[in-house]
Amino acid sequence: MAYKVLIPQDVAQPGKDYLRERGYEIKMGSGITAEAIAADVVDCDAILARTALFPAKVFEAGKKLKVISRHGVGYDNIDVAKATELGIWVTFAPESNANTVAEHAIGCILTLARNFIQLDQETRAGNFPIRDKLFGSDLAGKVLGIVGLGKIGRRVALKASRGLDMKVVGYDPFLTPEQMAEFATPAASMEEVFSAADFLTLHIPGGASNKGVVGKKLFALMKKTAFFINASRGDVVAESDLIEALRNGTIAGAAIDVYEKEPPLKDNPLMGMRNVLLTPHNASQTRECMIRMALHAAQGIDEILSGKRPTWPVNAPKQGR
Repeated sequence: MAYKVLIPQDVAQPGKDYLRERGYEIKMGSGITAEAIAADVVDCDAILARTALFPAKVFEAGKKLKVISRHGVGYDNIDVAKATELGIWVTFAPESNANTVAEHAIGCILTLARNFIQLDQETRAGNFPIRDKLFGSDLAGKVLGIVGLGKIGRRVALKASRGLDMKVVGYDPFLTPEQMAEFATPAASMEEVFSAADFLTLHIPGGASNKGVVGKKLFALMKKTAFFINASRGDVVAESDLIEALRNGTIAGAAIDVYEKEPPLKDNPLMGMRNVLLTPHNASQTRECMIRMALHAAQGIDEILSGKRPTWPVNAPKQGR
C-alpha cells in the first residue's frame, strides 16, 4: 500500500506531481483547524504543511505519521518538541524563498524612499503638481540596517550594497564579525543598528525567544527620517509600539508584511496610515517561489519515507517511526 500524504492547504502542482510520480497517495485536507487536521491525519504517513497550526493533538492523532514537512522557512506553527517526542521528523525548505523575500525587502526600500504609494494616489486624483511638493530620497550612500544575516538577510545586504550603493550595517548574534564582514559592517548590538539606519529591515525567526524583541526602546533610537521594514514574523515586533512610533513621528514610515494577528483587523491603526506600506504576508509568494517551496517540502517527505537522511531537517528523533 502506498504511503499517504496529507495536504491541509493546497500547494503548487509541481509539488503534488513530485509526490505522485514517486508513488505517494495525496489526501487533500478538509479544513485547517487543528481539529480538522487531527481528523484527517489518522490514516496518513506524512503532512505537507503550510501556515495552519500543528499542535500536539495533531501528532497524537496521527498514529502512522512519520514526517511533517514545512512548505517554507518558518516552523513556529509546528510543535516540534511533541513531534520529536513521538518519533516524527520535521523538515522545512530554507533554500526556497531567500532570494524572493530579499527582492521584496528591496522593493519596500525603493517604495518608501521614492514615495511611490502616495505619488500614485495623488496622480490618480489629478494632483500632478505634487511632483514639486513631495520629494523622495536617493538610496546611494544611505545606511541600511539589517537585523538577521541568515540566507535572506545576506541577500538583502548584497543587493543593497552592490546594486544600490547603500552602506550596510548588520547584526546577527549567531555570526562572528569575520563571518558578517563579507555582507555588512558588523554591529555589536541591535541598538547600534537601529541608531545608524536610514532603513531598517528585520530577517529573524519568530517564536518565544524573539517575541516582542523590537519595541519602543529600539524605535526611540531610530532617526526621525528612518523607515522600518518587517517581512520576517509578526510576533517579533510589539505592534502597538510600532503604531505609536509612526503616529508620533518617531520614525518616518514603515513597510509591513507580517502582523501580530493575521489577518489584521480592519480597525488596526496601521490600515489608516499613509506613511505605511502594507502587504498580506506574501513576501515569498511569487509563482517561482511557490513551486520551490512545494518541491522542497515534497522532497523532505520523500527523503524520510524512503529511508534517507533529510536535506533540511528541523529535528532528529532518536528513533523514527
